[in-house]
Amino acid sequence: MRLKISLLKEPKHQELVSCVGWTTAEELYSCSDDHQIVKWNLLTSETSQIVKLPDDIYPIDLHWFPKSLGVKKQTQAESFVLTSSDGKFHLISKLGRVEKSVEAHCGAVLAGRWNYEGTALVTVGEDGQVKIWSKTGMLRSTLAQQGIPVYSVAWGPDSEKVLYTAGKQLIIKPLQPNAKVLQWKAHDGIILKVDWNSVNDLILSAGEDCKYKVWDSYGRLLYSSQPHEHPITSVAWAPDGELFAVGSFHTLRLCDKTGWSYALEKPNTGSIFNIAWSIDGTQIAGACGNGHVVFAHVVEQHWEWKNFQVTLTKRRTMQVRNVLNDAVDLLEFRDRVIKASLNYAHLVVSTSLQCYVFSTKNWNTPLIFDLKEGTVSLILQAERHFLLVDGGGIYLYSYEGRFISSPKFPGMRTDILNAQTVSLSNDTIAIKDKADEKIIFLFEASTGKPLGDGRLLSHKNEILEIAVDQKGLTNDRKIAFIDKNRDLYITSVKRFGKEEQIIKLGTMVHTVAWCDTCNILCGLQDTRFTVWYYPSTVYVDRDILPKTLYEKDASEYSKNPHIVSFVGNQVTIRRADGSLVHISISPYPAILHEYVSSSKWEDAVRLCRFVKEQSMWACLAAMAVANRDMTTAEIAYAAIGEIDKVRYINSIKDLPSKESKMAHILLFSGNIQEAEIILLQAGLVYQAIQININLYNWERALELAVKYKTHVDTVLAYRQKFLETFGKQETNTRYMQYAEGLQIDWEKIKAKIEMEIAKERERSSSSQPGKNLGLKH
Repeated sequence: MRLKISLLKEPKHQELVSCVGWTTAEELYSCSDDHQIVKWNLLTSETSQIVKLPDDIYPIDLHWFPKSLGVKKQTQAESFVLTSSDGKFHLISKLGRVEKSVEAHCGAVLAGRWNYEGTALVTVGEDGQVKIWSKTGMLRSTLAQQGIPVYSVAWGPDSEKVLYTAGKQLIIKPLQPNAKVLQWKAHDGIILKVDWNSVNDLILSAGEDCKYKVWDSYGRLLYSSQPHEHPITSVAWAPDGELFAVGSFHTLRLCDKTGWSYALEKPNTGSIFNIAWSIDGTQIAGACGNGHVVFAHVVEQHWEWKNFQVTLTKRRTMQVRNVLNDAVDLLEFRDRVIKASLNYAHLVVSTSLQCYVFSTKNWNTPLIFDLKEGTVSLILQAERHFLLVDGGGIYLYSYEGRFISSPKFPGMRTDILNAQTVSLSNDTIAIKDKADEKIIFLFEASTGKPLGDGRLLSHKNEILEIAVDQKGLTNDRKIAFIDKNRDLYITSVKRFGKEEQIIKLGTMVHTVAWCDTCNILCGLQDTRFTVWYYPSTVYVDRDILPKTLYEKDASEYSKNPHIVSFVGNQVTIRRADGSLVHISISPYPAILHEYVSSSKWEDAVRLCRFVKEQSMWACLAAMAVANRDMTTAEIAYAAIGEIDKVRYINSIKDLPSKESKMAHILLFSGNIQEAEIILLQAGLVYQAIQININLYNWERALELAVKYKTHVDTVLAYRQKFLETFGKQETNTRYMQYAEGLQIDWEKIKAKIEMEIAKERERSSSSQPGKNLGLKH
């Protein structure tokens, strides 16, 4: 990726340009010390003077009123705030009329910023004060009073906090009084510029120590640059939070959100005092010290999938290369390309007006449809359809271009959604809530309505990243997520009635990805790269989960690596320095998943015998139990030396009725309630009581015996025997109540038990159950 710079031969301003701001993706306003405000039209390459300010007003900062969310055209940005050296800020209309001038600070007003909703304005000045104003320019509060000038300010993503500079310190102050203030030393020189992105929640800072740094919202340093030759005078996040730009003397740099640099340009600009990204995130404008306004386009972005490599060569041109036969195709677009995604044999490209869908089998005839809004901020793909996110909403389309659904939820803000907070599969859309970060909304892909009984997925901690698995049946769909403690959890997406289990899979997990061809999960843990070959093992037999993993040392990937993709058996990881590392994992687990999904159990056993790996046998054991194939499960457990489980499976085979067998298979997986329900529905009350006795669930055993008026003496006899074994006295009042005056007759109890077993055998022989145990729900 690089920047394509365009600079006029002669500057349009006589003095230094102090600030720039975009109204639409093709229109820019610039302000200069020559008191002029100039409008630039990039389509016609024309410039026009909007207004000449009075000679005593030197503009310092400009910020357009945020366009209201969900509005089709970007013409809502009708006014901007201009801060100036005379201690005032001015609300100026698009046509250049000064609507209002407000005395704000003693000395220059160094920066002014609207919040994301456009309901408040923050200004900072040479007097060290941070002030909050209403959108009409009425003072609401003085948030802070420093003894030194505050050079830059930014709003937090939820508009509830303000970040500002104080010399070498950065300070985050919430608007609520008495809330905790976060302050830390960020640079060795005075900090000149800050920016805080609403999508990734990361902070940029730059200062006179010639460095730029990336921080998280807790003030932890994520990246620090090498010192430059000159102070860094400007930094700015791209709207989607994937890139940022850095400006210095004769220097413009394009960086990844993790800090490493994509491109370094050396335009003849003097110092770049202010950088603004266009609304669609495709180009940058810079306010230059020598009177120029520099424009830079982001080009040469790369997308890869299997043997295809797509490169954005110009604003409206893509090159597709097939590395197998070196065939090259050129794709031309009518408008400039804003976003693209290549996956599942399709390339989806959004331009400022349309969406193009190409199949990798045919690059000549794309499917084209018009977009409601031109600023697509995210494209996600699944096997059958893809998701577009723009300022107005979330839209699901098929690869034939048919609109499928548009999920909505209360308080939806699409401008802050990214690939970590939205996940898509063939039947499910999962979205992390921003208002309450412990909640995940789940929607049916086909209708856009909430899944199941409409209950949300709620966790005890804030969730950072979510990922839905891609293959298998809808009823078995799983979602993996990482919370703020960096713990990885998995749970079922279908949520009906009973509380679904959320089970921990791993700790210190930084990033995860599901395979696109089968439900294998990979993640980067602390210093290890881990692959969960069959994550659903946790629902079947948690003891053998460690045996189903593949682990590899990941210390070579340095700090904060990120999984880019997991296609087939290839995992692509981006290291902290931006380089890509490709890892191949064993292809056999994927083949095993395929055999099991088509019930080819004999083939699965044969494959495991051929591969001779413990992880394969452990996966097969869990898969067999999950699919109720106990014959295969017995072979697999024997292969990994789990003799106690082999014996238990053998004992299940000897049970007289299929209900008993099914119940004990469920017990094997720890589903006690389901096992009990199956037995009670089949009228096998004694067997339901017996499993509770075996598990020492004494309260429940007695409750069932009393409810069904049978085997109360059996329960009391087993309880007495249990207490005698441990030399204890009865303390449970219910047991004492029923045991009063009752004589235990073991002969009689044994006869009753034998009669129950005989009755069960009789029932099962009359219903002639199948011989095999390939039982399914």
